[in-house]
Amino acid sequence: EVQLQASGGGLVQAGGSLRLSCVASGFTFGDYAIGWFRQAPGKEREGVVCISIDDDRTYYGDSVKGRFITISRDNAEKTVYLQMNSLKPEDTAVYYCKAVRTGVYFWGQGTLVTVSS
Repeated sequence: EVQLQASGGGLVQAGGSLRLSCVASGFTFGDYAIGWFRQAPGKEREGVVCISIDDDRTYYGDSVKGRFITISRDNAEKTVYLQMNSLKPEDTAVYYCKAVRTGVYFWGQGTLVTVSS
C-alpha cells in the first residue's frame, strides 16, 4: 500500500518555526521527486517547494520565494523534511506532500499548520 505520512504541523506564533516530515512507504521513494503543497481555508492548493530525485535541485513557489523555508530529503529514511522559519499568519494552511514521477503521482494526507499573530 502506497502511503505518504505527513506530520509536524501544529500551532505556532508568528515568527516561530516548524519542521514538517513526510514519510513514504509502498513505492520506490528514490524514483520520485517530492513536493510540499498547502491549502489555506477558502483558497486553492498551491505549491510550496519541490525537491528533485537526487536532491540537487529545488523549486520554490512564488508565495514562498525569499522566505526562510528549506526542503531536504533522506532517501535512506524515505523521508522529506520541510523546515519553515519566520512563519507568518498567512502560512496557515493544511500542508500536503506529493510524490511525482512521469505519469505517476501520490498524495499524502495533510498536516495542519496554524500561525497565530
